[in-house]
Amino acid sequence: MIFFGLTQSALGQTTPTSAEYLKRAEEIYSKVWRHYRVPTYGLFSENYPANQKDTLTYLQGSGVLEKRVSFLWPFSGILSATNVLLKIPAVKKRYAPYLDSLVYGLEKYRDTTRLPIGYQAYPGQFEKADRYYDDNGLVAIDYAEAYLNTKNPVYLNRAKMVFKFILSGWDNQLGGGVYWLEGHKDIKPACTNGMAALAALKIYKCTKDKYYLQCGKKFYNWMHANLRDSAGVYWNDKKMDGTVNKTTWTYNSGSMLEASLLLYEFTKEQQYLKEAKTIANGAFNHFTTANKNPALMLHIDLPWFVTVLFRGYEALYKADGNYKYIAAIEHDLNYAWQNARDKNGFITLSWSPKPQELEKPKRLLDEACLAELYARLSIIKQQR
Repeated sequence: MIFFGLTQSALGQTTPTSAEYLKRAEEIYSKVWRHYRVPTYGLFSENYPANQKDTLTYLQGSGVLEKRVSFLWPFSGILSATNVLLKIPAVKKRYAPYLDSLVYGLEKYRDTTRLPIGYQAYPGQFEKADRYYDDNGLVAIDYAEAYLNTKNPVYLNRAKMVFKFILSGWDNQLGGGVYWLEGHKDIKPACTNGMAALAALKIYKCTKDKYYLQCGKKFYNWMHANLRDSAGVYWNDKKMDGTVNKTTWTYNSGSMLEASLLLYEFTKEQQYLKEAKTIANGAFNHFTTANKNPALMLHIDLPWFVTVLFRGYEALYKADGNYKYIAAIEHDLNYAWQNARDKNGFITLSWSPKPQELEKPKRLLDEACLAELYARLSIIKQQR
């Protein structure tokens, strides 16, 4: 096991500069637009190359085949990456038109036929589809971030609208919390409630309306009481009979890590900073122990999941200056860039050069988030 207190240089890596990380972010972002874009619809494909033969596993039921454009979750990844690029002054003007185009695409998922208005998993022009509360949390977060970048009130109003839909999934079963999928009252998962906490707190950051701060605390407290283990790592979901699915994913701890730090930022209460440090260390120990690849530090369960964890670690770094956690993911991203890119320049699912993964089509979900990660590293390096 590598000692994680070591610096990047001590690990035998030359740490790239802010400019190099930005170059990587822009390269991947450009490739995503070039290879995944479906101009006919103003949307993106699920995979590249797209063969519409892939079976998708992240939806209710089984055997859902890849369709002509992507589902909402992968689409949101490219929007999130754009919001981060817009935070970099040197390229902000360049990416403003991309945001406009993506918002136009996002609205294709908006469903006004069912109230409250929300976003369905697949564009309504093709079919009526399920509405997932966690998807809508991502939409609310993306729109709040877009508002913070542009001050366009349309984006803030849409974030508020989406949050109303999320709240419609809350009831008092299991002491509160929101379900995963509209109309299916079977589980209350970390993915939905953690993202709902973040959505509320991001809207509060935009508005300073205490209603959203209280909502954020309500979701945060439910997560803490129901899905947190003793080390600060978050489990997957709670079923209606009270049993807990103790599967762990990086993003469930990541959403609560960032939420803790937003609450600390807004309230200045030390308990939230203390909790953030507990989650950060607990997740780090858990997912480094779970890693079986000696070339990497963390277990890469899913690149997008790790991206959510990284957001939390970035927020903690801004609060306490501890670079340890960012350094671990940075190490893995550099290894992936150097060793795990396929012939088109896309990185494998596991961030390692497994021959089968190198040859497989790459998912939009796994590639768009890489542009975000490298852009975030560029910002961090610029500020250090």
